[in-house]
Amino acid sequence: MTGRLADKVALVTGGSAGIGLGIAKSFAAEGAHVFITGRRQFQLDEAVASIGGDAAAIQGDSTKLADLDRIFATIKAQAGRVDVLMANAGVYEFGRLGEITEEQFDKTFNTDVRGLLFTVQKALPLLARGSSVILTGSMVSIKGFASCSVYNASKAAVRSFARTWIVDLKGRDIRVNVLSPGYTDTPGMSHFMTAEEKAAAVATVPLGRMGTPDDLDKAALFLASDDSAYITGIELFVDGGAAQI
Repeated sequence: MTGRLADKVALVTGGSAGIGLGIAKSFAAEGAHVFITGRRQFQLDEAVASIGGDAAAIQGDSTKLADLDRIFATIKAQAGRVDVLMANAGVYEFGRLGEITEEQFDKTFNTDVRGLLFTVQKALPLLARGSSVILTGSMVSIKGFASCSVYNASKAAVRSFARTWIVDLKGRDIRVNVLSPGYTDTPGMSHFMTAEEKAAAVATVPLGRMGTPDDLDKAALFLASDDSAYITGIELFVDGGAAQI
């Protein structure tokens, strides 16, 4: 098979919907053998059908270490290695300081920080030389949005992981980068932003529009492929410039 990811093995966690699904499709279109994970089997089944090719789904929750062990054992048995790891599983909840609950904090950090860390750590034995690890961040890692302090802090932690892990992995030829979306027009966005709020958000974007899943797919493909062979430790903002002003 031809393509920028021909004969590569890629894992996209949280790949059953939204940004993760779009990236999984782009990886498959470029020749990768794609595995996706998610918590809901029916969504995984639908996602695999839409990805096509030889995509495969493994049901699992990235916050559960036993699930991660099973996921990587399955990939080892079926593919033997991982060339591209897209650590994308994540959640977000809102809460203004003074109203944040313990449950909100634990849910966000367990998934976006703890789950991401152990996903990458447990993937290490399977990561081939020259492999690419991509962490899903957010422009909120450097912005202060009201009622988002817990989520913002979780993405700042993700950004910090990349800086440290490239040192920890020195000598293994494994790249670690962060892909940080800005306002992106996905189906999920309509659940927490009204049309008026979307318009107000667009007004803050120098390029004057929402991002699209295609914008993110192209950036993820760049970081996954050998096109970025000498790039590691960066945070690539796909935000129309919103985080830069």
